[in-house]
Amino acid sequence: MPVSSPRPLALPHSRHIKQGRDFTRIKAQGRRTVNGCLIANWMVLAPESVSRLAVITPKRIGPAVVRNRARRLLRESYRLHQNQFLAPVDLVLVARPSIAGKDYAQVERDLLAALRHARLLKFTP
Repeated sequence: MPVSSPRPLALPHSRHIKQGRDFTRIKAQGRRTVNGCLIANWMVLAPESVSRLAVITPKRIGPAVVRNRARRLLRESYRLHQNQFLAPVDLVLVARPSIAGKDYAQVERDLLAALRHARLLKFTP
């Protein structure tokens, strides 16, 4: 019999940051940390809100294949740990050129280190 988690680990499109004004607001009013292969910009939201994510992969990272892989790795790392946040956040992850060639474990380690440094996680696995 499958065991159900407290909340589903899906990341529907409704939980993606899409509007330019949201990116601007997070950059202007939010906080920022750099760790390894990524830059994390975030803003803590009201408790009744839901967390949202945006991933930015600049062209200087490499060709489209490399950028798409970086995007997938960052989204998957976030998706698996989205239930560990202390409070809902709007999170913008910007990939750095060093992400090219990294595997999932390295990207996940960098993301968790950034989130721990920002004191956004409930516990540290």
